[in-house]
Amino acid sequence: MEREGQKVKALYFLFRDAAPISPTKLSTSPPESNKGSAGHKMDSLSTANIEFCLDVFKELNNNHVEDNIFFSPLSLLYALSMILLGARGNSAEQMEKVLHFNHIAESLKPEFKDSAKCSQTGRIHSEFGTLFSQINQPDSNYTLSIANRLYGTQTMAFYQQYLSCSEKLYQARLQPVDFQKSTEETRKTINAWVASKTNGKITNLFGKGTIDPSSVMVLVNAIYFKGQWQNKFQERETIKTPFHLSEDKSVIVEMMYQVGRFKLAVIKEPPMQVLELPYVQDKLSMIILLPMGTVTLEQIEKRLNSKMFHKWTSSSNMMERNVEVHLPRFKLEIKYELNSLLKALGMTDVFHQSKADLSGISPAKGLYVSKVIHKSYVDVNEEGTEAAAATGDNFVMKRLPLRAQFMANHPFLFFIRHTGTNTILFCGKLASP
Repeated sequence: MEREGQKVKALYFLFRDAAPISPTKLSTSPPESNKGSAGHKMDSLSTANIEFCLDVFKELNNNHVEDNIFFSPLSLLYALSMILLGARGNSAEQMEKVLHFNHIAESLKPEFKDSAKCSQTGRIHSEFGTLFSQINQPDSNYTLSIANRLYGTQTMAFYQQYLSCSEKLYQARLQPVDFQKSTEETRKTINAWVASKTNGKITNLFGKGTIDPSSVMVLVNAIYFKGQWQNKFQERETIKTPFHLSEDKSVIVEMMYQVGRFKLAVIKEPPMQVLELPYVQDKLSMIILLPMGTVTLEQIEKRLNSKMFHKWTSSSNMMERNVEVHLPRFKLEIKYELNSLLKALGMTDVFHQSKADLSGISPAKGLYVSKVIHKSYVDVNEEGTEAAAATGDNFVMKRLPLRAQFMANHPFLFFIRHTGTNTILFCGKLASP
């Protein structure tokens, strides 16, 4: 049976129209990024994706300093954009800023209430469709499925315009449910749908009691990824090795090993190695930032921003060479409640019953977002049957140039990126395998 490196995630948004919520602690919005973006619109979307990814990562990292981190910035952007589609006024402005859409020309002004066309919703929403058709190609040798669905209470009127545009632009159709009378049944229905869309990897997204009878709308977004390495690790090469959690603490891990030609950058300041491991067909790759010498991961995280990320991973730095790769096999399953994180980034109004303006979704008053939950799963392993690759290995061994050593036996950051559009699908920190 083939074992494959795969990543998965799902998240949901729960809208409510009742039950007072405690006042949120307002925090200042982050400084505006990029002063207007030149170049192709898709570049703007990939810039927004990277900026948002690093914002979320830093915020999670503040709260989970010694923990593993894993999430899908692309999936979060996608689902939040569906809410933005129906947000107006301050709520929309705050969201645009947090999602880094505020510097994308023509992206905003969702005026679709006055128009039968979804094209009036603003450029950003139609750009997502284009982006997904590029990433999610049925003939590719990886599996990536992104699925969205709205569950709405039968007792509330939603604008037909919002429903048809969210279906057209985000392939999310509305399923009428009865939260009030069949809360438990609805919870099970949604969980089953998420499990079916994530190949059974994400089960029980909503625990017992997490869906409230007063809920009016649940937005569920699921993403599933299964990728095969372009160069597989051989299981017979995997050995037990210490992974150093800190200077004086280590755990034993299953360390995978292979020798191959990979793109590698050696950054002097702060000292680190940047390795790119491609998946089959080179459309997706995993980028690993590994501290060198006495440098800690924390020192790299402090310097990490979109400009430095571009610089460190740029083709002028990444040179293809023979590399001995030692990478731990690891599996992560992480669930986050993101309300406070998104509020800290400046998206406060949509969570506040008296301030949320979601008047593009429904004429009903008091509609607000009650909960944001994000659950993710990643499995990184050899991905390999015992292939006849021994000859290739021997051939590499005999080459004269000295090989670079990439020994990931201490904490590192990793990103799974779509190379064609430069979009980050997943972002993580392995602090402890």
